[in-house]
Amino acid sequence: MAKAYKKQSLGRGLSALLENQENDINSAQDSNADKLIGNIIELPIDQIKINPFQPRTNFEKDKISELANSIEQLGIIQPITVRKTGFKSYQIISGERRFRAISFLKIKSIPAYIRIANDQQSLEMALVENIQRENLDPIEIALCYQRLIDEIMLTQDQMSVRVGKKRSTISNYLRLLKLDPIIQTGIRDGFISMGHGRTLVSIEEKEKQLKYYKKILSESLSVRQTEKLISNNESSSKKIKKVINTDFFENDIKRMTQKLKMGVKVSLKTKNKGSVLISFNNIEEYNKIIKKLTSDK
Repeated sequence: MAKAYKKQSLGRGLSALLENQENDINSAQDSNADKLIGNIIELPIDQIKINPFQPRTNFEKDKISELANSIEQLGIIQPITVRKTGFKSYQIISGERRFRAISFLKIKSIPAYIRIANDQQSLEMALVENIQRENLDPIEIALCYQRLIDEIMLTQDQMSVRVGKKRSTISNYLRLLKLDPIIQTGIRDGFISMGHGRTLVSIEEKEKQLKYYKKILSESLSVRQTEKLISNNESSSKKIKKVINTDFFENDIKRMTQKLKMGVKVSLKTKNKGSVLISFNNIEEYNKIIKKLTSDK
């Protein structure tokens, strides 16, 4: 097998630092830590464990097999990145596909960059590395961004700096998570594109999202055709609602507001179907509303 990295180039002498438990390196402050961190070292496969924070959950066997064949011919083109968790113990930060391919080939060692990081740093590095380099589908990327928000407490501006993407790009991915789960699955499985998803997410009602989604599939609509369809339909719907609100409900809303001395809103779901919302701030106001509504005067 061709070797993309020769063992003599993999941090000559550095491996010895990892063989002596008395001089083991466990933090960035330990002696010789600066020599270890960031360098490429050949690590035994049996000392490396899968990262439980790995955002990718679907590893297709065919893809792993293809990568294994490539590695068998060309060797490892890019080392994996691991964090040190103990003496002769490491956890993958990024490069799990390469690790799985090497394991498939029953090769005993793999070139790796070594990092010393806590779990939060490990998660952040794994997520950012995946967003930047791995061939994740749009929903997986969106979930990575969401985890950076929920678990690492990064703002969209901070993520923009971390991953080198525009804030608007990050926002577009995150908005995909507002889609109905069925549509999200359709994007992951390649039935529709991210462009279709970005168009559908403009529709708030999940039922209407699914209605348009089924039409996209049944008629093989392009993104542009989908945009036109939704634009025409929703514009017509909004015009109908606007006319009804202005010509039919406006006077009634004013009368109810004056009588109740409370905020009154009318919400339409269809041309002839909707609801009346009366706001109150406390039980006293609620009692006044009930009294006025049930009074004969």
